[in-house]
Amino acid sequence: MVKRRFFMVVAFATLISLSSLVCAYRAFAQPSIPIPRLEVEAAQSPQDVVDSLEILGILTVLALAPSILIMMTAFTRIVIVLAFVRNALGTQQTPPNQVLIGLALFLTFFVMAPIVTQINEKAIQPYLEGSIDQQTAAQQAIKPIREFMLKQTREKDLLLFLELSGQKQPETYDDIATHVLIPAFITSELKTAFQIGFLIYIPFIIVDMVVASTLMSMGMMMLPPVMISLPLKILLFVMVDGWDLVIKNLVTGFR
Repeated sequence: MVKRRFFMVVAFATLISLSSLVCAYRAFAQPSIPIPRLEVEAAQSPQDVVDSLEILGILTVLALAPSILIMMTAFTRIVIVLAFVRNALGTQQTPPNQVLIGLALFLTFFVMAPIVTQINEKAIQPYLEGSIDQQTAAQQAIKPIREFMLKQTREKDLLLFLELSGQKQPETYDDIATHVLIPAFITSELKTAFQIGFLIYIPFIIVDMVVASTLMSMGMMMLPPVMISLPLKILLFVMVDGWDLVIKNLVTGFR
């Protein structure tokens, strides 16, 4: 009986799919529905080629924008630390991922606002006014980002990636290639985020140990310690104004 119902459901789904295909075929087969036609015209001047390349470059930057936002800004450290806070509290999916990522994004915008202002004043506006070319604008735009990454990057990580790339030790920080600086910055951010996460875990681990020891000494073996420690950890976090402390230290750590 179950097999018969299964085959009936499969047959019904197949019938619906075939009918949808037939309707789509009839719709496209009727001459009353116009089909758009794409035409590619040859470039009439070198300026047409330059405009097409600029559009292609803009689309490429837009495609890479999420990676730039995540990897070359304060977002990595902030989102990892916020995730550590949630895991240390033991509240499972509270706050949810959408809230943590949204908070991390807005904190990233807050931290990177001065850098974005510099890029707008030194690169974007002069380029729009026509006072500098595209290459100069790109060089002016990358300078504030490089300065930000250099302040947050450890020398040990820089030396590691310089050694891996086979380059000689540069005389100044300006001689460090950007493709070497970016992975060194990301590695330093991961280390810093995990160090902060370790410090966040310590008080909550102490609460868990005290609760577990107290319940064991009272002979309440069947009562899960999480049932007692979770409200206490939430109460402790609220009493010390934990979110303000975490956000304050995160923001001031970039300055």
